[in-house]
Formats: sequence, C-alpha cells, structure tokens
Amino acid sequence: MEYLVITLAVLGIVYVMMAVKMVRQGYQYTIERFGKFTTVAQPGLTLIFPFIDRVGRKVNMMEQVLDIPGQEIITKDNAMVAVDGVVFFQVLDAAKAAYEVSDLYLAVMQLTTTNLRTVMGSMDLDETLSKRDEINGRLLSIIDLATEAWGVKITRIELKDIRPPADIVNAMTRQMKAEREKRATILESEAARQNDINRAEGQKQSQILEAEGRKEAAFRDAEARERSAQAEAEATRLVSTAIENGSSQSLNYFIAQKYVEAVGLFATSPNAKTILFPVEATQLIGTLGGIGELAREAFGDAAPKPPTPPAPRRRGPFEGPAEVAGQ
Repeated sequence: MEYLVITLAVLGIVYVMMAVKMVRQGYQYTIERFGKFTTVAQPGLTLIFPFIDRVGRKVNMMEQVLDIPGQEIITKDNAMVAVDGVVFFQVLDAAKAAYEVSDLYLAVMQLTTTNLRTVMGSMDLDETLSKRDEINGRLLSIIDLATEAWGVKITRIELKDIRPPADIVNAMTRQMKAEREKRATILESEAARQNDINRAEGQKQSQILEAEGRKEAAFRDAEARERSAQAEAEATRLVSTAIENGSSQSLNYFIAQKYVEAVGLFATSPNAKTILFPVEATQLIGTLGGIGELAREAFGDAAPKPPTPPAPRRRGPFEGPAEVAGQ
C-alpha cells in the first residue's frame, strides 16, 4: 500500500510537469489535440492535457532577417548583373505561419528571388544601378501581398550589392570620365564667354564715360568761349561808346594792349634769342601815357594832361641833324 501511494505521487508529479508548458518571450506555441490545432499558447505558463494535447509548432514572432543569396540576372538590355539582398519580415499570425505554408523561410526566399528576377529583368542596366529605391519598393509591395495569406508581414527589402561585368564597369568608367571632361570643357567655355562679356561691358561703360567727359568738357569750353566773347563784345561796346562821346583814350588803350601782347609773343618765342625793337617802338610810351589819361578820366580827373612827347633819339653815325629832327 505504501508503494502504491508513492507510485501514484510520482505519476502525479510527472503528469503535472507534462501538463505545464512554459512559452518563452517572443515566441508563440501552437497547441494540437489529437493532431488538430486548437489554440495558440502565449508567452508564459500554459496548461495542457498530457497524452491528449501537445505542442505543435514553436513560432518565432520577432522580426527576422533572411539573407537572399547572389543571383545572376539578365536585364532588359541583355546585361548580366549579380545581385544579392536581405529581407526583413515578422510573423503576425502564428497559426497561419505554422499551417498555411510548409517551410516559411524557404518560401519567402524563393518568392523574393523569383520576383527580383522579374523586376530587374524589366529594367535597363542604368536603371537597375540608379533606381534601387524603386526596385526595393516594387519588391516590397509584391512580396508583402503574396505573404499576407501566411500571416507574415514583409517590413523591408534591401539590395546589398549590384555587380555588373568587368567590361561594362570599364565602359561605364570611360563614359563617366568623358562626361566629366565634357562638363569641364563646357564650364570653361562658359567662363571664358562670361569673361569676354564682362570685359566688353567694361570697355563699353568706359567709352561711354569718356564720351560723357568729352561732351562735358566741350560744353564747358564752349561756355567759357561764349562768356569770353560776351566780355569782349561788352568791352568793345564800351570803347565804341567812349569814342562816340569824344574820348580817344579808350582806342589808345586797346592799341597799347594789342601792342604789348605782340611784344610778349616775341619775348616768349623759342627761336628768338635777341629782340630788335623798331624805331616806332618809342611811340609805345606815348600810348601808355594815353592809358594813364584814360585811368584819370575813369576816376574823375577833370583836367587831363597832354601826353608826354617822346624822348629824342640819339643820332646814328650815318644820320644828319636834319634827319634826327624829322623823326
């Protein structure tokens, strides 16, 4: 009897241990009763009926990364490229992921590989190299729609590397170099053109300013000549008025002024070292005396004095007394 109790106690402990299942965080277990799915066990402790219920599949509910091996793909323009990538996915429904597809990882990989060939095969080589985001977006929408029935959410697809053949890489390098040289030549020509335009514009502005300066100078010169002519005309008018009023000293003043200017020109001439005045030069003193009389008349002197007679000239060695007196 004692052995029976011990045996029953041991069997009870074993039964309880078999009935209690611990589900780890990040996982969900499917519970099957006689081979048929009944429920999903959440993380924590779960009680089942041993020998009747059992754990079917342990489904990882965390986001997972699936590596897509390198693929040789022929593009639309018959270029061979090697492509590899990664797929990020997460199981949202453990029951569907366990029972709607036989091998979830293999199915996702094969689905991604075939659609990658389809998408990149419909594009040119230049498009496959420059439009990675577009390729990723198209693959994501296609594969996520296909895996929705499996309870799986495709969160992201990324192409890690696209490797064209070596000869195409060399051709692309030469093309890029030629394109950069072309742009450099165009930029240099544009800079030279802009430089010529700026220089021509500067010359144009300089000529305009120079012409404006000449115009202003000519206007100033003309204005000065006009004022000088007006002053000369006014002086002439005053002299004419003085002559009409009976004063001949004004005329003597003008004659003496012109005479002095002429003598000054002789003195400043670079070709004349010696100046010989004519005999009539002694009459200049009388003219200057007339200028003095004109000044006295201008200041109100009522008794003008007669002009001083010229001084007698010395007799030359070949002149007689009569000739000197006649002078």
